[in-house]
Amino acid sequence: MFTHLPEELLERARRIKLLIMDVDGVLTGGQLFINSNGEVIKAFNTLDGHGIKMLQDSGVQTAIITARNDAAVSARAQQLGISHYFYGVADKKEAYIELCRKAGVSQDECAFVGDDVIDLPVMTRCAMPIAVANAHDFVKWHAVYTTAHRGGKGAVREVCDLIMFAQDKLQAALEEYLK
Repeated sequence: MFTHLPEELLERARRIKLLIMDVDGVLTGGQLFINSNGEVIKAFNTLDGHGIKMLQDSGVQTAIITARNDAAVSARAQQLGISHYFYGVADKKEAYIELCRKAGVSQDECAFVGDDVIDLPVMTRCAMPIAVANAHDFVKWHAVYTTAHRGGKGAVREVCDLIMFAQDKLQAALEEYLK
């Protein structure tokens, strides 16, 4: 599945102990649906959600750092058991430094999935900066991997599978469903 990827990328993925994700444009398609009451409605992909759960079960921690603060994201983070949730963050770099400390990981053990320039302060510091397929071109230039899938359309699942593949955990995780 990922055997075509460069060894250097797979080596980075082997070291990952914490996957950090942006929300809008990564866990969602990036569109904001606002109803007549002013409430924001977001659509999340179930493939991404299950990938996050499988990755957590494999021993990798998960986190969200997002500039927005809304109830839909909070509820989704709780549903998925995402252990570190930073919201309403204007300075993602500061949140990232705090997150590494709280999670007990070094920056060499972190992957970050982003889509826009606000994500670059983290992407340029972590071991594995990842852009979704529909990310801004400037963000893609700073990524070591760009997903084949778009944000909100399976990109996070692709990243979870890639990390588990590199860590020799994907096949065993998938075979659990054949029992």
